[in-house]
Amino acid sequence: MRSKLNTWIRATALTATLAVSSLVGASSALAPSFALPSRTGDVVALDKLKGQVVMLNFWASWCGPCRQEMPLLDQMHKRYSSLGFTLLGVNVEENTKDAEKWLAQTPVTFPVLFDKENKVSKLYDVNAMPSTVFIDRKGNVRYLHRGYKPGDEAEYLNQIRALLKE
Repeated sequence: MRSKLNTWIRATALTATLAVSSLVGASSALAPSFALPSRTGDVVALDKLKGQVVMLNFWASWCGPCRQEMPLLDQMHKRYSSLGFTLLGVNVEENTKDAEKWLAQTPVTFPVLFDKENKVSKLYDVNAMPSTVFIDRKGNVRYLHRGYKPGDEAEYLNQIRALLKE
């Protein structure tokens, strides 16, 4: 009985892993282009970043997991930006005051863009906070992560390193 239970557990775990991999795993769809205003007043266009590995992190100031991962994302940005990696934080709130207030308390060095009308969020089918999209140097969406839990940053790092090597 115990052997059958262990086999069932392993099979269920494998099935769940494959299902998650298909949702989060590599793909090769062309990333939808966009241009958004940044905190500094510049407009950032995705098309201008071709040749870079780009990480889009969709977040909101009211999102606890977003707040938790933001300092970790900043470390990644600092570590890999000189190697052809660009991290863009895309705030999805209509009113940017809460985001600005939170960023004043927890500053980041990567560009923060404002998607007040959620047009870019819709292009990338963002339906969870945070959502993180990895785009390869050719402009293809390669990975999508919905949500964040401690430890996910290890997978982010693996994906950044793999895409930088391509």
